[in-house]
Amino acid sequence: MRSSRGVLRKVWIIAAKDIAAELHTREVVGAMLLFAVLAALLFSFALDLSGPLARAAAPGVLWVTVALAGMLGLGRSLGREKQTGSIDGLRLAPVDPSLLLAGKALGNLIFILVVAGAMLLLLSALFGVPMVRWDVLVVTGVGLIGYACVGTLLAAMVVNTRAQEVMLPVLLLPLAVPVLLPAVQATGQLLDGAALADVGEWLRLLVVYDLVILAVALVTFEYVIEE
Repeated sequence: MRSSRGVLRKVWIIAAKDIAAELHTREVVGAMLLFAVLAALLFSFALDLSGPLARAAAPGVLWVTVALAGMLGLGRSLGREKQTGSIDGLRLAPVDPSLLLAGKALGNLIFILVVAGAMLLLLSALFGVPMVRWDVLVVTGVGLIGYACVGTLLAAMVVNTRAQEVMLPVLLLPLAVPVLLPAVQATGQLLDGAALADVGEWLRLLVVYDLVILAVALVTFEYVIEE
């Protein structure tokens, strides 16, 4: 029990450091929110949907917007440490690399969840579809766990490359497809009136992806961060 508490405490300390830095600068979440809001408004004006068509389009708009906005934050997840030179300190820190990954991913997850929550509110107003529901929140949370994990791992891989801004989307988008497809399907069915149990197959796919990508990230992060 003490060991588990110690692990969770170390993970939270790493995440809290990123959260504190963001509260001080407000540069990452602010940019993510601005991008997401503008993208949602563009989708709303371009599609000009209402009724059943709006309900059908809302899940895709939600997940595409959140995924693209999330890339902005993921690209900065280790960029701040690189700019300040503290990335070398992270490599030498007396902390298991898997805990470092978990802490960074948790911080990224919290940032993306903030954006996702704002998008649920905004899209509910723009499309006239009630999206702020506990079952939609469950699907959103489960889907974004895997997205944050794989995004954090890839951000660490490309942080020292010259074309970081290009490489991250190129690598992340294909690996995000197993999250986006089930998440869009599950969200759409929930908005059509299905119960959470009815989308259990899609939810299980998201959980399996989360577990697989988390295991891969925990095993490989030590080698990635040392490069």
